[in-house]
Amino acid sequence: MSISTKQRGALLWLIQGLLAALFLFAGGFKLALPLAALAKVSPLPAPFLKFIGACEVTGALGLILPGLLRIRTGLTPLAAAGLVIIMTGAVVMTLATQGVAPAVLPFVVGTLAAAVALGRGRFRSPSFDTSYQPETARN
Repeated sequence: MSISTKQRGALLWLIQGLLAALFLFAGGFKLALPLAALAKVSPLPAPFLKFIGACEVTGALGLILPGLLRIRTGLTPLAAAGLVIIMTGAVVMTLATQGVAPAVLPFVVGTLAAAVALGRGRFRSPSFDTSYQPETARN
């Protein structure tokens, strides 16, 4: 069964909304907690966790706002790709400290972010793009 473009877009928006809510909550939590409390939650340094929280909130906004406002929509796949990087680190840290079972959730979230990055992105090689002209050929 083939999925239509409209259904694909609706599914991507659903995933983006869920991911944005998750990352707004997780990042906001990291930003709201004092450094001393963050130090007790994770073996990572508290200032680094604040940085991760800021990246998560920024990524969540990047998943929603470009498409909603129809401004710079190419930022959405970049935000999703950035969140994939964060979730890759989360999977590695969870595997190292807690084992396999708890690492499933960050893996699934990272996979969903990768689906958004690929679904919203226009990843193609310049060699296959007929409209592509190198900088020297434009003159």
